[in-house]
Amino acid sequence: MHFSEYQMRLAAYAVLVDDQERILLAWWNGEGVGTPGWSLPGGGVEFDEQPDEGLVREVREETGYDIAVGAPITVHTWSNRDGRPDRPLPFKAVRVLYDATITGGELGTLEVGGSTDRAAWVPIDRLDEEPGQTTQVVRIAVEAHRARRG
Repeated sequence: MHFSEYQMRLAAYAVLVDDQERILLAWWNGEGVGTPGWSLPGGGVEFDEQPDEGLVREVREETGYDIAVGAPITVHTWSNRDGRPDRPLPFKAVRVLYDATITGGELGTLEVGGSTDRAAWVPIDRLDEEPGQTTQVVRIAVEAHRARRG
């Protein structure tokens, strides 16, 4: 399918893991389409933004933290030829997961009326116990983090 025949969403996400093996997650409330659950902080990159700029904005809104964006960790795509209820054309999502470092701020969701209700540091081991509570992008981030640790 030619790129002009489908819609694409570019999203950037931060993978922030502390020295206690907790990952910073944002509770996605399912706004628009989908089932609520833990996601990575981040999201859609606006038309006039670079991916790292969009990531800094999204993380600040969803978690209250300021970050320095590091190198990309992985890129993941998924598609749906039938589109989505809110996007009738065939749809493709491109998700770039970045290493990031907290440089300031404090934990607390600043977004009002958006898709994120709260943010929290969640032990990575606890995520294995509650797989239905995490989105696919979290599972991708945990796999990438574990692979980097060796």
